[in-house]
Amino acid sequence: MIDHVLGRPSVQFRKIQVFAVVSFWSLYLLRGNKNGPPYLRNLSRQLSKRLTVWQTLVITLLWLYISRNFAKIVGLECPEPLANLYNRSYFRATWITTALDAGFWTAMRIRKKWLRDLASVVFSVFYLFAAEQADEKVRKVRGTLTVDHLRVSWNKGTTPYLSFFTKLMRPKLARYPPRMVRIPRPQESSYKEPIIAWLYYDAPFSTISNHTKIVLDIPGGGFVAMNPRTNDDKLLAWCGRTGLPILSIDYRKAPEYPYPYALNECYDVYHTLIATRGRCIGLSGDTRPQIILTGDSAGGNLATGVVLMVLQSAAASIRRGPGQETLPTPDGLILMYPGLDMNIGNWMTDEQMSLIQDRRTRSTNKNVLRRKSEDYYKLTPETPHPSDDEEDKFLSPRPPLESAGDSETITATTPTSPDIPITEEAVIEMGHLASPSNIAHQKATVVSSKPRHLKTRLAMSSMISYFNDRILTPEMMRAMIILYVGPHNRPDFSTDFLLSPLLAPEALLAEFPKTCFLTGERDPLVDDTVIFAGRLRQAKYNVFVQKKELGLLNKKDTFNEKDHVEVALIPGISHGFVQFVSIFPEGWKHIFRCARWMEELFAKADKESDGDLEHRKRERHHRRVPTESSADEDQPLEMSTLRLSTGSSAGSRDGVGEASGYRRGTRGRGRGRKGDGDFKRQRSMVSLASEDDLLGRRMKGLAGGLMGMTADGAETP
Repeated sequence: MIDHVLGRPSVQFRKIQVFAVVSFWSLYLLRGNKNGPPYLRNLSRQLSKRLTVWQTLVITLLWLYISRNFAKIVGLECPEPLANLYNRSYFRATWITTALDAGFWTAMRIRKKWLRDLASVVFSVFYLFAAEQADEKVRKVRGTLTVDHLRVSWNKGTTPYLSFFTKLMRPKLARYPPRMVRIPRPQESSYKEPIIAWLYYDAPFSTISNHTKIVLDIPGGGFVAMNPRTNDDKLLAWCGRTGLPILSIDYRKAPEYPYPYALNECYDVYHTLIATRGRCIGLSGDTRPQIILTGDSAGGNLATGVVLMVLQSAAASIRRGPGQETLPTPDGLILMYPGLDMNIGNWMTDEQMSLIQDRRTRSTNKNVLRRKSEDYYKLTPETPHPSDDEEDKFLSPRPPLESAGDSETITATTPTSPDIPITEEAVIEMGHLASPSNIAHQKATVVSSKPRHLKTRLAMSSMISYFNDRILTPEMMRAMIILYVGPHNRPDFSTDFLLSPLLAPEALLAEFPKTCFLTGERDPLVDDTVIFAGRLRQAKYNVFVQKKELGLLNKKDTFNEKDHVEVALIPGISHGFVQFVSIFPEGWKHIFRCARWMEELFAKADKESDGDLEHRKRERHHRRVPTESSADEDQPLEMSTLRLSTGSSAGSRDGVGEASGYRRGTRGRGRGRKGDGDFKRQRSMVSLASEDDLLGRRMKGLAGGLMGMTADGAETP
């Protein structure tokens, strides 16, 4: 209290204060009268005859407990803000994680490692019983976070005691432990040092060469902490359930390696897997492996960034010209509570709200929308709340009032009020004139005088709505972003979509593989999930509409969003639920759901590859008619010298060995048209721009038959 009176709260001053109080009373007990001050000695003598030492101790502790909880007894305690935020099992898990954070942060300054590890467990047990002290400890530490605090909190699962208890509580998921591997950099990379990763494979390593599918995982940790071994529960469950090799990247962390170092590392791993056809981790290399990318939290940001970089590299190769090898897009993307927007804002834009309110996803995002409405009603508890039907009108434009002559009942509707019917009889009974020109105005006046449901057009972002989250707070997000960006970078948070994938252009989103999202509804990052999923869905739908308009699809085809995007919002939970499944058993079913998604994505990729193979077989025997127009006409036209073979047909005019002709570029396919086997192509003489003679070529092909000319230029008899 003294430091508050002085107006300068200080931990050091409080320590001195505690030592002063303890020293004073210890000295008094040692040197003073055993019955206390003079005015209390008589009472002390009388009580000492009736109470034992044990009774005195119990009474003292009991009154101390009552005094500390006096406000709760008399009903003066403030309400618990997180009482209804989470479900019971998740709140219990956050209670344990808060105690662990408080205990480990209390012991983090102890220098000797063995003593620090032991003290961390002892202090954590204390904070399990002193839950309020744990909350206060964590609140104060988060107000002055450093990178050391973040790493101690998020890497505590690798400490010996917690690791031991976690293994005891983990079910038998896999028979083989993970292996550390080193992934070489691709030749095109600017970096040379290899990348460390952990391979989870539940079978003898000699059998991995039989696989052609890989799951590439990028763990989270706010870009500053957590390696693959902190995700053993998730990764062991995946490799045991699917039987696939799971490669998890131990990318270098900020602030030692700021943005974009970790992103480039993850991209280089993907590039090396494709370039070596998986031989870098033991695959046979006979075929290009199919790869699914996964990531949670910050790892979801990096996984999405890798996909964007792959799509960018493919677009750059196409611009350079045909014949350039490009990286294939991953066969699927699984994101768990990803952080996709580094520009933390308070309010959502109308465009973002329209993506969340899309009627096609209204059932999925229903609870998210309800929570955003409740942000306003919490501030105005006396205001009438709208019904569920009226929630659908949130942010809807205000319709005009109907004219008096349209119907006998007029409905005046605002975006914040329910429909209130007013009949003409009701207006006449109020003593107003019933002239046709005045009725509409009078009825509107009556409507405006009725009590209305109030709404606001301002929708807070989930980061602000759940600012008091027990797992992820704005202070932690601020610290992570500052550390990840680094002291020397100044990115444009409004355009850099590799830093904030939420800003990616629609042209790249349209090329994304199928993406699955798994996020808690009470997660501060839930808006990133629903907005990015909405943008993906919109980009895919626009491509579908364009193809339908061009006649590339059947008119009866319908757009199925689950072919492109799948979102699972889990009610009553927040961030990081797959990280502590030992104390949150419900998290196992969500881990196994991701395993099912992997199997479905690989099955979808197999089906598409089989379809592409059949399509290529049909194209191989397809004869191209000279009178047709195709996309190949966009390539330059080459004038070549063609030599007739000895087996040339008698259809030539005079049997000469050479003839001049034209050949259309084939985009580097290396295949001629059917029937061209009689000609041996000589060196190209000149390359003509297609814009110059394209029209002439088309007209010649169309009119050749009418003018009595064959396809090879000879006149018909």
